[in-house]
Amino acid sequence: MVATMLAQTSSFLGTKTVVPQKQARVANRGVVAVRAGAYDEELIQTANTIASPGRGILAMDESNGTCGKRLDSIGMENTEDNRKSYRELLVSTPGLGKYISGAIMFEETLYQSDKSGKKFTDVLKGQNIVPGIKVDKGLVPMPGSNGESWCQGLDGLEQRCAEYYKQGARFAKWRSVVSIPAGPSKLAAMDCAYGLARYAAIAQSAGLVPIVEPEVLLDGDHDIDRTAEVAEEIWAATFKYLADNKVLFEGMLLKPSMVTPGADSGKKESPETVAKYTLNLLKRRVPPAVPGIMFLSGGQSELEATLNLNAMNQSPNPWHVSFSYARALQNSVLKTWKGEEANWGAAQDALIKRAAANSAAQQGKYDSSQEDKAAGESTYEKGYVY
Repeated sequence: MVATMLAQTSSFLGTKTVVPQKQARVANRGVVAVRAGAYDEELIQTANTIASPGRGILAMDESNGTCGKRLDSIGMENTEDNRKSYRELLVSTPGLGKYISGAIMFEETLYQSDKSGKKFTDVLKGQNIVPGIKVDKGLVPMPGSNGESWCQGLDGLEQRCAEYYKQGARFAKWRSVVSIPAGPSKLAAMDCAYGLARYAAIAQSAGLVPIVEPEVLLDGDHDIDRTAEVAEEIWAATFKYLADNKVLFEGMLLKPSMVTPGADSGKKESPETVAKYTLNLLKRRVPPAVPGIMFLSGGQSELEATLNLNAMNQSPNPWHVSFSYARALQNSVLKTWKGEEANWGAAQDALIKRAAANSAAQQGKYDSSQEDKAAGESTYEKGYVY
């Protein structure tokens, strides 16, 4: 029914749907409601492009401060030129589009170009990788909570999203977190869920597919059952508020953390156990209308993140179950590059290796026998911030 109401114009990755104002109103006849947003068809196409078989997301949206820590680990100064050089190494990797469908950038990176003057967004599009943008403004202390945080950035978000769309971005990301050692408090849990929903509605109104990221932090000594209990509450609240805010589920993506024990619990669950808990929770709380579940690595080692993803894809799922990794894709890359031009090609090979491994895991075909010891190194940081 909606399709007959839509007029289309061409745009990147498909069509932009333009709905005449009188047709954009919700038609209410008994219990039937028709939603026709201006970008609905494009949002659905973009979300399904990102959630395409064998591909996932490269998260390279660390803030300047966090990127600086990464550079410092290899002895490089935190300058704009060095940050740009590292991001160019990532986006220009030959063959990356075979395994990566989307790349999340920090605002600075969205407006940058490579050495030849070609915009990073165009470099990505050339490999059929959808450019994305981190739109939240980071975590700050929440007054009245148990030492918890809330995510800022709703002020001016509509205008920023419109500008990011003009610059070539077609999806967005907003990260909010809850801490199990802190409770989480009802205040923090509600703010996490509602803030994500408001962001998602605003992003869709500007043509950006929202990646909704309600991260349950690894911090703590709790067991896997406690993680599942908290995640179930947060996911339920998040989707309740997403529905209240009329977010189009077919035009969004979920980026949750996997259900694992706390980092200080002293216990490691098998990939099969992590998959069982995580998939059970997804089936209880996530509508099948959502095209893709793009898991964050959350401080797991490169090897753990890939093994757990592979275990979740041993049988068919209602959604595209994939990855949106930062540290679990980049850890080996940084250590190989070391900031030296001579290591540029080897570092890109390291990225392709990790991307290919996770592509195989997305299809349930990953073989860990060829992994080296470095892939098992932990990337966990307590209280991690972007």
